[in-house]
Amino acid sequence: MKANSLQERTRELSRQGQPPAFREAFRFWLKLGFISFGGPSGQIAMMHAELVEKKRWIDSARFLHALNFCMLLPGPEAIQLAIYIGWLWHRTWGGIAAGALFVIPSIFILWALSYIYVAFGHVAWIAAIFYGLKPAVLAIVAVAVIRIGTRALRKSTMWVIAGAAFIAIYF
Repeated sequence: MKANSLQERTRELSRQGQPPAFREAFRFWLKLGFISFGGPSGQIAMMHAELVEKKRWIDSARFLHALNFCMLLPGPEAIQLAIYIGWLWHRTWGGIAAGALFVIPSIFILWALSYIYVAFGHVAWIAAIFYGLKPAVLAIVAVAVIRIGTRALRKSTMWVIAGAAFIAIYF
């Protein structure tokens, strides 16, 4: 039975392109952990841009399929998606590395930003930097929603349902 699942996985990966070596995947997840801002939408958009469009390590259909399942699970879907893709490429250690490297750099960045805000938030130019980050993060999220939405919502009825869901949640 293991041979069949291995053959199926091999065929699936050959359709998607070869997964990166563990070291290359490690570097990617570490980089993503340092540059991913904008919450789950921004993080997912960055993953899609890098993994599907730029590096072509996973195809768009597989990425969106995995994203749909992660959205059904409780918890943050961006980290779940990273762990799943890491697991898909390198099994248990790939999932552990992807999850840890996706989260740990952000923790240190948040600690540093929190310290700067508490210690120097009263300084005008530092407060201005923090206020300037808000529209930048909003722009990242808006681009992410548009990018993923145009790929996932293919029919007008899907757009209507998504719009109705947005209105129901936020108003």
